[in-house]
Amino acid sequence: MDLFDYMREQKGRQESPLALRLRPVSLDEVVGQEHMIGKGKLLYRAIQADKLGSVIFYGPPGTGKTTLASVIANTTSAVFQKINATTAGKKDMEDAIREAKDNLAMYGRRTILFVDEIHRFNRGQQDYLLPFVEDGTVSLIGATTENPYFEVNSALLSRSVIFELKPLSAADIRKLILRAVQDEERGLGAYRAMIEEDALTFLSEAAGGDARAALNAVELGVLTTGRAQDGMIHITLAVASECIQKKAVRYDKSGDNHYDNISAFIKSMRGSDPDAAVYYLAKMLSAGEEPAFIARRIMICASEDVSNADPMALVVAVNASLAVERVGMPEAQIILSQAASYVACAPKSNSALKAITRAQEAVRATGSLPIPAYLMDAHYSGAAGLGRGIGYRYAHDYKNHYVKQQYLPDALCDRRFYVPSDCGYEKTMRDYLDRIRREADE
Repeated sequence: MDLFDYMREQKGRQESPLALRLRPVSLDEVVGQEHMIGKGKLLYRAIQADKLGSVIFYGPPGTGKTTLASVIANTTSAVFQKINATTAGKKDMEDAIREAKDNLAMYGRRTILFVDEIHRFNRGQQDYLLPFVEDGTVSLIGATTENPYFEVNSALLSRSVIFELKPLSAADIRKLILRAVQDEERGLGAYRAMIEEDALTFLSEAAGGDARAALNAVELGVLTTGRAQDGMIHITLAVASECIQKKAVRYDKSGDNHYDNISAFIKSMRGSDPDAAVYYLAKMLSAGEEPAFIARRIMICASEDVSNADPMALVVAVNASLAVERVGMPEAQIILSQAASYVACAPKSNSALKAITRAQEAVRATGSLPIPAYLMDAHYSGAAGLGRGIGYRYAHDYKNHYVKQQYLPDALCDRRFYVPSDCGYEKTMRDYLDRIRREADE
């Protein structure tokens, strides 16, 4: 490389996008994806040992698929070739395979072929690669935003290890933003910029796990914002909001806004207003609230405010919580919306809440009252001698599978803790209890 080539390369690096300049060159610089590349994990060990076979990286945009390929390129002793499936034709593939064969035959060097957006290859193009992956001419690294089980040939899948990348956490994005602002060699440190705390928090959460989106917003903010009187470029919340084209939602997850919004959300469900419930749900999600936290509140509301007026409300809420955990964002927002709107539209009763409250008050007031002897466990020798179980009436032996019998301690025998309301299914329960008790008295 002569001086002119060197200068051109340096100029190209300076003018390339921030996300590209900050791309890690080693595993230690990678942020996030600890489930894959944490020390001791399979992928970490394979890259460190330069023993990586064919793999497919699958995940949303901006989560590090190309970054991991770049790290592998910098650490492997193999020849590294890259093609993009959106632009590559058959000739590009033939050239890559021919070069891989030459390197293996003449120099004994294997080739890693990185195919970005591999899901864009049609079946014929994917089939073309198969025999060369099979015989070891190339080790394939495929990157895709689409589910490989639907978009990649099963034959290629069976010869590859699939690694799913997750959206980066807000904490991970935060690290990358600070690195971008402070790094003078590859980042924006030379611009003497500073990002305010609320802007940093907003961008970390608004990026939705996409590192590229966050870095592009930071770069745009620094390059288009004038210097303040102190000579610094200040990235404020207003600047950050404008640069990522997302309105800042006033919401502090550790302060009053957090509690005010979740309170309004719960009260809207309790008040049978699905429109307000979904609005506050959208507001919390836009501000980066944890979906799992929201799902827990829906489950509580389903039991506290709906209860047996519609027993399915708790079933829906619990299953929504499990689905949110397994699906993740952004699709989890649909599941949360379904559960919140169901709970909001369900008939309401707080009878279960009142029941446990009354029972707890009785326990505190009376202490540990003796259990009637005929209700005690009688499955041991000598129980009869102690009077245990004697006189107990088995409910299934009687009409309606019910018999009038005292179950509460003597001091509380006339107390009613659970009083069903006249709403929804609870009215059916109340009518049923009234009927079987009445018929038992006849």
